[in-house]
Amino acid sequence: MGENSIEARLLSRMRRRADADRIARSDRDATGPLPLSFAQQRLWFLDRLTPESPDYLVPTALRIRGPLDVAALETALSGLVARHEVLRTAFTAGDDGTPRQEINAPWRVDVSVHDLRGDADAEVRGLEVLRTEAKRPFDLTTGRPLRADVVRIAEDDQYLLLTLHHIVSDGWSSGILARELRELYAAALAEREVSLPELPVQYADFAVWQRDRLTGPALERQLGYWRERLARSTPLELPTDHQRPPHASGAGEVVTFEVPSEVTERLREAAGRQGGSLFMALLSLFQVVLARYCRQDDIAVGTPIAGRNRAEIEDVVGFFVNTLVMRTDLSGDPTFGELINRVKDTALGAYDHQDLPFERLVEELAPERDLSRNPLFQSMFVLQAPGSADSDGWELADTATEPVDIERGVAKFDLTLTAVESSDGLRAVLEYRTDLFDRARIERMAGHLSTLAASVAATPDAHLSELNMLTVRERQEILVDWNGKTGPYPDTATIHQL
Repeated sequence: MGENSIEARLLSRMRRRADADRIARSDRDATGPLPLSFAQQRLWFLDRLTPESPDYLVPTALRIRGPLDVAALETALSGLVARHEVLRTAFTAGDDGTPRQEINAPWRVDVSVHDLRGDADAEVRGLEVLRTEAKRPFDLTTGRPLRADVVRIAEDDQYLLLTLHHIVSDGWSSGILARELRELYAAALAEREVSLPELPVQYADFAVWQRDRLTGPALERQLGYWRERLARSTPLELPTDHQRPPHASGAGEVVTFEVPSEVTERLREAAGRQGGSLFMALLSLFQVVLARYCRQDDIAVGTPIAGRNRAEIEDVVGFFVNTLVMRTDLSGDPTFGELINRVKDTALGAYDHQDLPFERLVEELAPERDLSRNPLFQSMFVLQAPGSADSDGWELADTATEPVDIERGVAKFDLTLTAVESSDGLRAVLEYRTDLFDRARIERMAGHLSTLAASVAATPDAHLSELNMLTVRERQEILVDWNGKTGPYPDTATIHQL
C-alpha cells in the first residue's frame, strides 16, 4: 500500500503505542513452556492433520548469474538462524497435547547442491528440482524450519531456492531475510564480522505477550466488534464446474491478466474522491464481480494485513500476518463511489480491530465445520505495493539476481485475487482451486474484472447495474450471434419438442 494511503497513515498511528503496551522480553525461566501464537497454533494443527501438505510452505526461487560461494552462503544462512530464534524453534506437544515452542541452539545450515552442469536440459531439469523441493514438507519437531538448495546449471549460473515453513515466516519476514542475508553473505566473503543491531525481542516474546494481552476487556472489545460485524454472514456460493468435494484438495492453478496504468490511475482517482485508496477501489471491483456471479448482495472477502503495528517487532522474523474479513453490503444499487464509501467504512473498522487473530475469531464465532471451505470467507484479495513481492530485494554480492516463478499448484482458498502495482499498471493473478473450477471459467472471470475496471474508469459515477463487465466477444455472442436468426422448423412441432 502506498505511503500516503489511509491504511498506511492508520498503521503509522497504531505503531505509536504507550510504553505500557510494548512487547518486552519474556522471562524464559518463569514463563514455563513457551506457547505458540494463535496463528502458529492453527498451522500446527493443520500440519498434524495433513503433515505431507505443501500448502503452508514459503519458497523463494532465484536465478543467480555470477560466482556463488556456497560456503559463504551457508555461513550467512547460519547467521540468520543464530540471530532469529524462530528459525531454530521446534514445535512439539506437551503431555496434555498442548503445543509449545522449544528454542534450540544455533545450527549450521547445509546447502544442498544439485549439479546439472553439462546437462543439455539443465534449465528445464533445474526448474523441476525447484518445484520438487518447494513441495517437500518439514518435520516441525526438529527445529529446522528452513532449508536451502542450489541448482548449478552452468558455470556462474545457478538457481537458489530458500524454503521456510509459514509457521516461522511471512511476506514481511522475506524482506528482513533478504536484507540481512545480503549483509551476512558479503561479510562472509570478506571474512569479516558483520554488525547487525540487536533485536529488542524475539518471536516467542511476541507469542507470550499476545496470549497475555488478549484477555479481559481488551479481548472483549475486539470480539464484540467482529461478532456484530460478521453476524449472520453466509458463505459465497460461486458457480463451480465441479461438485464441491467433502475435503478441499488444496490443488490450484493461476490465471494472470493486466490492468493498464491509465485505468489504474482512474480507479485511484475515483477512490481518492471518496477519501479512499486504490486498495478500496480494487476490493470494491472484486466484490462487484463476486456479487454478480453469486447473485448475492452480502459479500465477505478475506485480506491479509502485516500485523506489525509495533516498532519492536518490525525487524523480527516470524509469522505475524493476520487475516481480516471485509464484509460489504452491495444492496440498493449504489453508485461505485458510494460502494467505495461502504468499503472504506468496513476497512477502517477492520484495521482498528486487527489485533484479534483470525484463528481466535473463528474459535469464538464457531461457524459450522466444513472441511471443503475456509471458515468465514472463501475468497481472498491481496494488493502488493511495488517491490513488496516475496522475491524482490534478494541480492548477493558480485551477482545478478532475478526472481524465478515456480508454480507449485497450490490454492489455499476457493479464489484469490492478487494485484501487484507497477509502472505499467497492475499485474493481477487469479489463483483458484482446480477441484472446483475449470481454467476456462477463471479466464472469463479475468476478462470480466478487466472489463469492469475499464467501465468504472470511464464512468466512475455510474450505478452498479449500469457498469459493464461483459467482454466484447461475449456481448457479440449474447446480443448478436445468439439472437435475430431464423430458420425453418415443422409447423406441427410442439414447444417442448422444439
